[in-house]
This record gives sequence, C-alpha cells and structure tokens, in this order.
Amino acid sequence: MAARHFTTPLAMIKKYAKFALHRYRKLHLLGKLFIWMLLFFYMCMGVFIIVVTPSRIAQFMYDKTRLLAATRFGWLILLAALIGVSFPPLIGHTTLVTLGGFAYGMEGFFISAAGSLIGSALVFMILRLVFSKKLHTWSSQNQKWQALESVVTSKGLLLIILIRISPFPPWVYSNSLFASIEAVKLWQFVIATTCVFPKILLHTFIGNKMAELSDGDQRGHMDTRTKVLDVCFVIGGIIIAIFTSWTVYNLVQNHIRHLEGIPPEVDELAAEAIEDYDEEAPLLSPNEG
Repeated sequence: MAARHFTTPLAMIKKYAKFALHRYRKLHLLGKLFIWMLLFFYMCMGVFIIVVTPSRIAQFMYDKTRLLAATRFGWLILLAALIGVSFPPLIGHTTLVTLGGFAYGMEGFFISAAGSLIGSALVFMILRLVFSKKLHTWSSQNQKWQALESVVTSKGLLLIILIRISPFPPWVYSNSLFASIEAVKLWQFVIATTCVFPKILLHTFIGNKMAELSDGDQRGHMDTRTKVLDVCFVIGGIIIAIFTSWTVYNLVQNHIRHLEGIPPEVDELAAEAIEDYDEEAPLLSPNEG
C-alpha cells in the first residue's frame, strides 16, 4: 500500500513561504522594490498601532465602515472590490470578506458570496477566452498538466470541488488554475465555487464579532461574559479556519494520490501539478510564450 501523504501545519506554512519567495524572485527590480516598500509600510503601521493604541484604531475603522454601510451603494463598492481582487495578481479576498462582516454584519455574507462568485466566474471566462490557444499548445507538451487534465476528466465534479475548497492554491490563483485546466467546465467551476461559501460565512462571522468589539459604545454596554464570549468567537473562528484549511489540504492531496482506477504515477503527477501550480500553470507564468 502506498504511503499516506500527510502535511503538517508547519509544512503548510513552509509551502506558503516557498511560494512567496518564488514569486518574489520572479519579480523585476521595481517589483522587488515595491515589496520592500510594502514591508516598510507594514512596519510603520505596526509602530503606529502601538502608539495610537488598537482600541482607537478599531473605533476609527468601525466608524468608517458604518459610513460605508450607510452609503446607498456602499454594498456595490464592496462587491466591485471583491470582483477586482479575484483577478491575479491582486490579493485581499479574505480581508474583504471579513470587512464585509465588519461593515454589514452577517448580511455581508450575501455581498461577499455574490462578489466572489461573479469575480471568479469572470476570471475563468476571460482567461479561458484570451489564452485558449496558448493553453492548448502548452498543456499538450507538459506531462504534469496532462496528468492533472486526465484525473479531472476522469473524476469530474467531486474532485473539482475538493481542489476548489483547498486553501492551496490561494483564492486568486485558484481562479487562474481552474481556467488553465481545459477539462473544467464553467458550470462545474461555478458549483465548486459555491462550496467555498461556508468559509466565506465563517470569515463574515469573524468580521461581525470584531465589529462588536471595536465599537466603544457597544463594548460599554457589554458585560464581561459577553466580551469574553465575543473574543472567544473571534479566536475560535480563526483557529477553525486554520485547522479546516490544513485538514482539507491534506485530504485533497491524499485523495488525488490514491484515486481508484488511476495509475499511481498519474496521481502523483497530478498532485505535483497542483502543488507547483505557480511554476507550472500556463496562465500564471510570465515566462511561457
């Protein structure tokens, strides 16, 4: 029996770090300079948070999100932002989903779900349409991608859903990944994307609880028990998100590597194609001609 492939949380963190380092090395000088400027900005933000105090910053953010929620078409701004960050190389999908919960409470789920679904579908269609010729030429010459195509074709929607709900690749690159797999149809991709809704609901819930804790007026009317419960809800939600992401990733990798009716070597190549998608995917690599 083949050895069970299992990824520890530390290994998963290393994978994300390796991915980030790989993307950094592929950047031009200006891109690398931008990254360093961004790191410097975050360092300054850290100092700013310490000096100003988190409670005052949280109150400021709460007040501004209240203004957004009170704006007639504020929800449309959030919807458009979610659609925008679905296109590579933009990032921030989870942050915007959490912001939706922060600004609109649990009703923010519907905005986030709609924006995520529309954005990912648009990415899928546009990339598939624009790069269809390049995709066909490239995939016919890549062994790993052929293996992934054959596995997806053989196992269909269930496997597509499993790959979609996996935390790796991240949201924006997952959109590109599926657009790169010719065997995946738009309707399958849309259905698979709806299976990410529970995760969106969880992050909306976290944002909602963070908003309750951010407003000084609401905090002032809370008893200690309620405050502790809200903090536990936020921390617990984050832990659940991390644990489920780690669990799902391992399940997906093990499932792909042990598919019935598929030769083991094909399984392995398909799993590697997903793991190395940032290097292999034809719609993500600027070096592919």
